[in-house]
Amino acid sequence: MSLLPDADTFKRLVDGSMRGPGPAAIRTAFSIISVPYRGIVAARNAAYDRGLATVHRGPVPVISVGNLTLGGTGKTPLVAWVARTLQAAGHRPAIVSRGYGARPGETSDEAAELAVVVPGVPHVADRDRVAAVRAAAAQRATAVVLDDGFQHRRLARDLDIVAIDATDPFGCGRLFPRGLLREPATSLRRARVVVLTRASSVSAECRAGIRQAVTVARGGQSPAVWAEATHRPVALRDLAGGLQDLERLRGRRIAAFAGIGNPAAFRATLADLGADVVAFTAFADHHAYRAADMASLAAGCRQHGVDLAVTTLKDLVKIGSLDLDGPQLVALEIAATFSTGEEALRTTVLAAARLVDPLAR
Repeated sequence: MSLLPDADTFKRLVDGSMRGPGPAAIRTAFSIISVPYRGIVAARNAAYDRGLATVHRGPVPVISVGNLTLGGTGKTPLVAWVARTLQAAGHRPAIVSRGYGARPGETSDEAAELAVVVPGVPHVADRDRVAAVRAAAAQRATAVVLDDGFQHRRLARDLDIVAIDATDPFGCGRLFPRGLLREPATSLRRARVVVLTRASSVSAECRAGIRQAVTVARGGQSPAVWAEATHRPVALRDLAGGLQDLERLRGRRIAAFAGIGNPAAFRATLADLGADVVAFTAFADHHAYRAADMASLAAGCRQHGVDLAVTTLKDLVKIGSLDLDGPQLVALEIAATFSTGEEALRTTVLAAARLVDPLAR
């Protein structure tokens, strides 16, 4: 077994659902490794908290959208929502990210996906996020949305938004690699806004319990804004950019695949839309697709006699001109919709971008 074969397998390993002496030994090793990791995270945060590490402020307002855990928390639709909110208010936003998984001169997965869902918003990718913000401002951006920026404390931000997945809010309750936490839950004290994503996947009682746990982690203080969002499928998108109705999935035999942080959630969404998922392949997050992958997927489609192949938008933009040589390939396009807290979040975002008086409600 590969140590980290894909996000779904890794989660089953660390949450204990993968049994046997091999997985148990790996969990023991991960527990040992997580001790120095915790020390490094604690030392780094202490350096910033005490002013021992330099924080650089950019020339324009910075709004960070991040998370506490590894894996998919539904952050990208939230980044798109913030960018659209700024656009609607008259800003010229830019999105800044590390560009994970992209080689120099290439577009990262998230940048390619966001270019589809928020066209016209420039995306600057650079490991040096301070330099990226300055570059965005030089390109006439008036505000920056920092994608996956909660742990990037070197760059000052005007607002920290943290997305928490309702289906696993605290990453199995353990730090990486023994769990999925990037840093302890007490780090939520830095966040002014907490957005509970995939909120409709759990009960009202469970949502209330997560909210209370967040308050406890923050030392008894509630976040300034608490919002709950559902990641709602809005359309099917093909390689040519055409849109199709979601009803096309209902009752159809489909083969699905994804290289994302939470492939199980994607599969569950397809089932909820009435699709008969007869074959599913989970690749590692940020998987780079090759012709051999597509040939293997095409063979699986033929074996199961599927009507349609479905992936995520993040994966579709990476596949590009690679040929599936089988049923039509489409992507499920997802958008964030709020059940609570949307107006408070909008006001807070615009206040951070210096467009409204934060006391004017």
